[in-house]
Amino acid sequence: MLTPVQTNCLSETLFDSAIKRARELDAHFEETGKTVGSLHGLPISLKDNFNIRGVDSTVGFTGYVNDPATYNATLVDLLHDAGAILYVKTNVPTAMMIAESVNNTFGRTVNPKNRNFTSGGSSGGESALISFGGSCLGVGTDIGGSLRIPAACTGLFTLRPSFGRFPTLRCRSGLAGQEAVNSVNGPLARSLEDVMLWAKAVVDSKPWMMDPKMLPIPWRSVEKPTKLKLAVLWSDGIVTPTPPVQRALKETVEKLKSAGHEIVDWNPKLHAEGVSLLARMFLADGGKHVRGILETTGEPFRPEMKGYSECEELGTNGMWQLQAERTLWMKEFLDQFNSIEGLDGILCPSTPYASVQNGKFKHVGYTGVFNIVDYSAASFPTGLYANKEKDSKYLDEKSCGELDSETRNDYDAEAVHGLPVSLQLVARRLEEEKVLAMTEVVLEAL
Repeated sequence: MLTPVQTNCLSETLFDSAIKRARELDAHFEETGKTVGSLHGLPISLKDNFNIRGVDSTVGFTGYVNDPATYNATLVDLLHDAGAILYVKTNVPTAMMIAESVNNTFGRTVNPKNRNFTSGGSSGGESALISFGGSCLGVGTDIGGSLRIPAACTGLFTLRPSFGRFPTLRCRSGLAGQEAVNSVNGPLARSLEDVMLWAKAVVDSKPWMMDPKMLPIPWRSVEKPTKLKLAVLWSDGIVTPTPPVQRALKETVEKLKSAGHEIVDWNPKLHAEGVSLLARMFLADGGKHVRGILETTGEPFRPEMKGYSECEELGTNGMWQLQAERTLWMKEFLDQFNSIEGLDGILCPSTPYASVQNGKFKHVGYTGVFNIVDYSAASFPTGLYANKEKDSKYLDEKSCGELDSETRNDYDAEAVHGLPVSLQLVARRLEEEKVLAMTEVVLEAL
């Protein structure tokens, strides 16, 4: 059994306050015979950016060390009122803008299934902790894949909701004020049922009464569909999925067809432009926000943040034009979705990898495009594992380009052997309940 120290997954421990809270909950139940809320007594871990009064939220910056929050994030208050016990905070990359959890403050978080590999980012501390059993349920965030990537790297379940379902108010952001693409939060867990438990509990707490940007949409009962129509994204045309992911996608499609579901192909014609838009929106301030925090302690840019150190500021007009370009692209994406009559969702890789060796995560395109359109998405383990014999080579030898060639050269079937392989299911915007129901159906087929 690994420990948090061996994975370097924690940024804060809150054991004293957690034990005190547990005793209060026990006393309440003994006296009244009633629970405080739907999460009564449940230990829940939190990503580092969720502010807890009196506790640091460094989001990987040395400049935020010994800078305790003076207030709670709205979600922290909501979980407390529902009876949850908050006991640890978990490591993230600098500014939460790297696909691996590494920073100059706490160092690198590694994958408990193979410590030579990454647990992903930016919610990689959460995924590592939950994966080896240190947490039964945790909360992370996602602005370009930061829930789905770490879930895929460690074989967990997660839900990336559309903005407006789960409260984001009063959290610390790595790019505060950047709202061209919204950050959302969601659960990470070892079962789909646990994801559903958390999601329903949060929405049932009426977060729109606490966070002005949340939508007044109660948790909806969705009948599990008997037949799905899914479009399969085999490759985004930028980075070909590595052999374990290719095999998992192929076998999943075969089993879905055998179960009577309808499968069509998804054309990746818009994905390269989406990846470009995402990068330009993240870098639109010329890296000024990140640089300003680093300069408070003389902290250098990490090599993974090179883009932030070299980019140029767009200015207000440039940002307006970029956002207009984004909205037109979103409409094109919606039109493509609508052009496939009766389409329920898109089945695709969560990442091109099962996981990658530390320092080699290079492509977030399979998740990031869905952040721009703000679609509901679930990442789930397929039950398949990378196999050095079955996954020794790619199904085709043709490269999509330079980044694809680098990924192919990095791929090591021997090294990745035994790691879990995940896929992603994507529904339309604000269809969280539906995408979870569809994931249940896919899991039954598997």
